[in-house]
Amino acid sequence: MQTSFDGETGGSQVAGSGGAMGHRLPRPSPHRPMEAFLVSTGVVAIAEIGDKTQLLALVLAARYRRPLPIILGILVATFANHALAAWAGGLAAAWVGPAALRWILGLLFIAMAAWCLIPDKEGGMPERAAGAGAFLATLVAFFLVEIGDKTQLATVALAARFKTVWLVTLGTTLGMMIANAPVVLFGDVIAKRLPLKAIRIVAALVFAVLGAIVLLGAELQL
Repeated sequence: MQTSFDGETGGSQVAGSGGAMGHRLPRPSPHRPMEAFLVSTGVVAIAEIGDKTQLLALVLAARYRRPLPIILGILVATFANHALAAWAGGLAAAWVGPAALRWILGLLFIAMAAWCLIPDKEGGMPERAAGAGAFLATLVAFFLVEIGDKTQLATVALAARFKTVWLVTLGTTLGMMIANAPVVLFGDVIAKRLPLKAIRIVAALVFAVLGAIVLLGAELQL
């Protein structure tokens, strides 16, 4: 049996003694594992500041005044939502060709940079969660509000970029907790002290840089 490397496709080929080509082995992602985790954590933590889900955390904290069930609800809802988003990003990376994927991700990151500059407004609590207890209300509300949110789309893009579902999911979930747990614990005291305009600009710059790096085809180095 012989194993050869196909430089054009970036995969290896396994051939038997008769010379017939076997299956292709996908090339592993060139990114370091901690790179995917740390970038995902930082990007989402910054992007979440002033986001509608953070405003929802304020509403839940004021309504129930039970920080632990609310934080646990945010954790479970975010992990479930972002695991699905990262899985979708992984599928997209597997289906779309490298050149097309680079353009899609680059333009998506740049679009999200523009989105970060638009302040979110408090949307209140979804009706389905209004009558539940603190944990269940938070779980349902966060999962629903996070659908289509920029942090969910960031998770899709990051998973497609780094080609690792679980490290991106863990990183984006940690980023959400870094942004939301203090708000639940300290409420308006901390929220009113945050320079939201400056944070939105920083988040936009982060996404813009990621977009530029992807479009240029460069490897992100920490």
